[in-house]
Amino acid sequence: MESSVCPFCHLSVPSSELQWHANSHFEDEDKEANDMELGNQIQIASSSGSTDVVSISSLIGLQTRSNFYHVKDGLISLLRNCLELEARHNSSVTILSGYVDHFQSLPSVDVGWGCGWRNIQMLSSHLLAHRKEARKVLFGESGFVPDIAFLQRWLEIAWESGFDPPGAQHFNCKIYGTNHRIGTTECASLFRSFGLRARVVDFGPKESELLYLSVPGSTLGQPVKQRNAVRVSGPMDKYVHRQQGLNKGRHFCHSLHNGKSDNSKGKSEGPQVLIDWVWNYFSDKGLTISGSSQVVVSDRAPLYFQHDGHSRTIIGIQVKHQKNGTNQFNLLILDPSDVSPTHGTVALERSLKTNVGWQKLIKRGVHTLKKPQYQLCYIDPGIASGEELNELKTINSIFFEL
Repeated sequence: MESSVCPFCHLSVPSSELQWHANSHFEDEDKEANDMELGNQIQIASSSGSTDVVSISSLIGLQTRSNFYHVKDGLISLLRNCLELEARHNSSVTILSGYVDHFQSLPSVDVGWGCGWRNIQMLSSHLLAHRKEARKVLFGESGFVPDIAFLQRWLEIAWESGFDPPGAQHFNCKIYGTNHRIGTTECASLFRSFGLRARVVDFGPKESELLYLSVPGSTLGQPVKQRNAVRVSGPMDKYVHRQQGLNKGRHFCHSLHNGKSDNSKGKSEGPQVLIDWVWNYFSDKGLTISGSSQVVVSDRAPLYFQHDGHSRTIIGIQVKHQKNGTNQFNLLILDPSDVSPTHGTVALERSLKTNVGWQKLIKRGVHTLKKPQYQLCYIDPGIASGEELNELKTINSIFFEL
C-alpha cells in the first residue's frame, strides 16, 4: 500500500489517510487545551473537597467531539449493498442495526485498553442518529460523541450519582485520565445515568452461574428472584450486585425450528444459545425466515459484546440456509482494535465499496465463539425517570447457560 510522510509528525501513514491524519493534529491541539482546562478544574474542585468534582454544565461546555474517520456514505449503507449482492447467490437473511460510525483505537492514544470506550462511542453514534429521546439526554444535548476523556468524566458523574456503587468502589470513583480497561457494567452505568434503559445479559457455564448478574425488568430475559450478592473477580466485570434467574431456558428463535443448525451438537451447542439470542434481539421475534433472500434493517441498537480480554460491537446477524437443511450463522461485528492499514476504517470502507474482502473484516461465524463466557449490553427504547431511574442504579443481568 502506498504511504506518505506526515509533514507535522513525520510519521509514515497510508496515502489515503494522510489528509485525515494531518488534520487530526490541529484537532488534538484543541483537545489538549480542553483536557488541560478540565484537569485544572478537577484539581481545584478536589482541593476544595467538592463532591461534584466538575459541574455537569462545565463538562458540557468543555467536552470535545471524538476524532474518527467518517465514512461519507455510512458503513451500514455500504454493508447493506454488499449483503444484498451476496444474497442474490445464496439463500440468506440478514438483519442489521441502523447507522453506526466505526470508532477505532488510535496509536499512541488508546491501543491496548480503549476498546470498551470505542464500543460506547459506536453505540452512542447510533443512538444519536436514530433515537430522538436519546439525543435529548445524551452528553448534555451536545449532539455529538465525546472523546474518551470526557466519556470517562461522564462515567465518574454516573458513579457520583449512585450508579453501580460496587463498580465505583472498584475504580475508587476515579477513571478520568487513566488507561483502565472497562467492561459491560461500565457501559450500562454510563448510559443508565442519562436515563437510558441499558440491560446486561450473561452467557456462561452452569457451574459459574453464581458469579453472574441477573436483571429483572428486561424484555428479553427470564423472570428472576433476589439472591445474596457475591463479590468476585472474574474475566468480565468485577464487584457487581448479582441475582439469579428462576428459569434459564434457552432463547431459541421460533422461526428457525424448521431448519437444523449446523451448530447444534457437542461443544458448539453452547455458542448457539448466544447466536439464537442475538437473532431474537435483532428480529424482535417479528421476522419469519422464508426461502427468499433479504436484508432487513432493524430498529434495534447495536450490541456491546464483551468477552475475556476484549470487547466489540455487534451490528447485525446473518443466517444462510444450506443445501443439507442446516443454517449457518454469522455475527456482523465492528472491531475497535482493527488499527492496521489493512484492517482500519479506511480499509473497511474500501473493501465495502469494492465488494472485495469485507467478509473477513466483519463476519464472525459460530466457530469463532470459543470463549467460555460472554456478556452483552443492549439498550431498550425510552427514557427512565423517577423510581425506575433509581432502580437502574443497581446493575444486574439475565443469565443464560452455554
